[in-house]
Amino acid sequence: MSRLTIEQKTVNALFRDTKLGFLIPDYQRPYAWEIDECQTLWEDFFTFAFPGGDCNRFDSTNDEYFLGPIVTFKNSSGKLEVIDGQQRLITLTLLLRAFYEFGQKQQDKNSRTTRENIAKCIWMTDEFDNPDQDSFKIDSEVATEKDTDEFLSILRDGSEGTAYKEQESNYAINYKFFREQIENFLEEYSAYFALFPTRILNNCVLLPIEANSQDSAFRIFMTLNDRGLPLSDTDIFKAQFYKFYVNRDKKNEFIKRWKDLDELCEKTFSWGMESLFTEYMYYERALQGETSTTTEGLRLFYEKDHYRLLKKEETFENLVLLANFWSDVFSQNEDRFSNRILQRFFVLNYAPNGMWTYLVSVYFMHHKDTSGNLDDDTFYAFLNKITAFIWAYAIVNPGVNALRTPIYPEMCNIVKGVPVTFGNHKFDVEALKSLLQTYEFNNRRPITKSMLAWWAFQNEDQELLSIYDLFDIEHIYARNRLEFERTLQNPKSLTLLGNKSLLEKKINIRASDYKFADKKRYYLGTPDSRKKGTNIQELQVLAERESDFTEESILARNQQILDEFIEYLKSNELAQS
Repeated sequence: MSRLTIEQKTVNALFRDTKLGFLIPDYQRPYAWEIDECQTLWEDFFTFAFPGGDCNRFDSTNDEYFLGPIVTFKNSSGKLEVIDGQQRLITLTLLLRAFYEFGQKQQDKNSRTTRENIAKCIWMTDEFDNPDQDSFKIDSEVATEKDTDEFLSILRDGSEGTAYKEQESNYAINYKFFREQIENFLEEYSAYFALFPTRILNNCVLLPIEANSQDSAFRIFMTLNDRGLPLSDTDIFKAQFYKFYVNRDKKNEFIKRWKDLDELCEKTFSWGMESLFTEYMYYERALQGETSTTTEGLRLFYEKDHYRLLKKEETFENLVLLANFWSDVFSQNEDRFSNRILQRFFVLNYAPNGMWTYLVSVYFMHHKDTSGNLDDDTFYAFLNKITAFIWAYAIVNPGVNALRTPIYPEMCNIVKGVPVTFGNHKFDVEALKSLLQTYEFNNRRPITKSMLAWWAFQNEDQELLSIYDLFDIEHIYARNRLEFERTLQNPKSLTLLGNKSLLEKKINIRASDYKFADKKRYYLGTPDSRKKGTNIQELQVLAERESDFTEESILARNQQILDEFIEYLKSNELAQS
């Protein structure tokens, strides 16, 4: 059984008693507290130290304010490595440093004594108990933290006019905030200056938990309800990778590569590194033959067998490969992908749900060659097949969760080398035709924009569009036109796919309520190119060739879209024979 050292301590005792010093290790996340958290802490401290704004209502013998646990273990260098509580420790240190700085302006004996006590909490002391201002009680080696030097420079010299005033790290911003609060406090309570930091030092308590190993410390952390900013799933994964690479003398290499991967994920995915681990999870699930439609959380998945997956060198390498693949997808890298592949990705970006990315991740991980590339022809066929299936399935079986049933088994087929066929979920063509004739493609349904994105690239002359351009749903026959023309026999014709197209948002706003004759100039742009026309090829052709867009035009185009979609399903062998 792991030995634990647990003893409640005041802030003063925690910092002064340690002869080892606290270390924020390089696998921890950067210091993240901002002014909101510091404001809350300051207000809590003030309310505690001066109940009702009255210093005499404080009971120095019995009053306590609990700040939460601090989980550490003694590392091989003899430092107390902080697993949980770094946000509070650093913020407390910044606050004490600000009180120390203002304390030198106070001439009374109590303020001088308080300042001396604070100094022994911030700096290491020699054998005569004298603070050494070049040796700190807390240090940081956070791997992805660019601003650690600013933190140490504040501890070294946080006086007025020094470098921190021009710095923009969270350390500097929060330190400036605490200085401002102390200045305001002194204006109203100058006679009680020494009482405030003294009550924080002597009556605010923490629960330091010192484990005898890093593994024990992590297990303890996992069971605690942290009052600070808890580590995310990826923080935990990073720590496991870190231990793996440290044991192989690759610490510095890993730190740099993790930082690069983190930055790449922030640019690529909506949820950063968490999205990458989610994508990769589905690949590993497929390798395990897991087809259950119930998926556990990320941490539960990766922590199995004591984080077995994260103790394999190939896992990190695979994550890097997968992150670079998706980076090239979303940056539309023409050096990596053919134009037709990028067009398929543009369409899939408008999928009615995001599960397509899991299929593609599994496909990439299994089919990539030694250079991380895919065969263009087979990949193109795969992207077309999943597009056709996901689009049709969303119409027949609406709901994101419904798609799990056919998708998960196909992921397992991919890693087995079995072609993706969706064999158990092919579509009855006649039933689908009937459904499409009555299906309401209103603008609230994601499938509507999905269909329009697919239709745009049915035009062989359509050029690649940027994933990052904003497109709205354009009503070619304007909705407001019906109010004064009354030229539609069936007002529902307005809502048919035959009357809709993707159109760049800025053009859609300008062209929204005009007759077709007026819309044409927005579709085409001005001859002098001062106002650019649309990049949707079909709208350009309509504007050049047609004088009007009528109900007959809507119905004919609508039937064309539906017919071609049925043929698209057939060509991808998704129709029931």
